[in-house]
Amino acid sequence: MAFNSDNVRVFLAVLDTGSFSAAARTLGRVPSAVSMTIAQLEAELDLLLFDRRTREPRPTDVARALEPQARQLASQLRQLQAHAQELHLGLEKRLTLAIAPELLSVPWSQPLAMLAQEFPSLDVEVLSAPQAAALRMLHAGEAQLALVFERPGTDERESFQELGHEVLVAVMSPEHPEARTRQDRLSLKDLLDIRQIAVASRDAHGADPRLMVARQIWRTDSHLATLSLVQAGLGWAYLPQRLVEPLVASGQLVEIRFGNMSNQLRLWVDVVWQNDQPLGLGAKRFIELMRQAA
Repeated sequence: MAFNSDNVRVFLAVLDTGSFSAAARTLGRVPSAVSMTIAQLEAELDLLLFDRRTREPRPTDVARALEPQARQLASQLRQLQAHAQELHLGLEKRLTLAIAPELLSVPWSQPLAMLAQEFPSLDVEVLSAPQAAALRMLHAGEAQLALVFERPGTDERESFQELGHEVLVAVMSPEHPEARTRQDRLSLKDLLDIRQIAVASRDAHGADPRLMVARQIWRTDSHLATLSLVQAGLGWAYLPQRLVEPLVASGQLVEIRFGNMSNQLRLWVDVVWQNDQPLGLGAKRFIELMRQAA
């Protein structure tokens, strides 16, 4: 095969600098070595790449025709070398991030965009799952990081970085019977007997007691499904403030006003990882970018 990483580099250096001597200085070689490399390449290709009848070699039409693909090949080789170096330094092949659905509105995509610029070869997988399921994925090694609310208790298997807080608001449809009759007179105790729609796993294990209030709870696996059921008047829910604000403003939802306390839950948000699993370069950098964004 005529072309290789070395002679492509020399070929492009001569094109860019306009002479064998200038290319040699750029490459840190002697001019005779550059001239010999080009001559060997021409012999193997049986093509004339540079016209040497002038004082400085001039690229032929053949050289200009090969130039775009040569530059593409050089770029691919640089990317390959960079990827190999990243792997050597500890870059994972894939970074999987599990996110609690209520936190999909948290600004995590911009840090991922910055991560993609720094490590373009890194594959990223973003999965949304109820918090208990997201943590199970983390502990099973199916995700390297989980973006979740603070946990009521501590788990010795986990380390975390706090990222700020998210506000959840108790809301229901204005068409719900309770919204019409007792909207301004409800207490948290009253909600025990009103159906709640909650983002939660199928089983109750791992559910956050702060978010599970009513005696009857319909469960979904996404905040959008929960929102749809609430808008249909089927129950009330705690939903992210930034999600429901425009719907409350337009009258599509109403905030449930408690007589004895705030109708908001302010929960801290953490990015969590396993203690016994070393983090890759991408995961470490993402945590840092999230911390900076927070």
